[in-house]
Amino acid sequence: MTIGGGLAVYFVIWWTVLFVTLPFGVRSQAESGEVQKGTDPGAPVLPGLAKKAVATSIIAGIVFCIVWYIWTELDA
Repeated sequence: MTIGGGLAVYFVIWWTVLFVTLPFGVRSQAESGEVQKGTDPGAPVLPGLAKKAVATSIIAGIVFCIVWYIWTELDA
């Protein structure tokens, strides 16, 4: 696997894992009882995107290592 190919695979894995982690721990404004005027009641109160980005990077790194290991074993 080339460096460019590895970066492309990591990029795809990272975005896939991000979409998996986004719904965890999110409370809507309606659930918290603090609906702001002019916003949708389903909008998140505190999405915690920084923590999710860090968690996504760690999980994607682990998944990438597994993919890389399988890729190199099949190539040998």
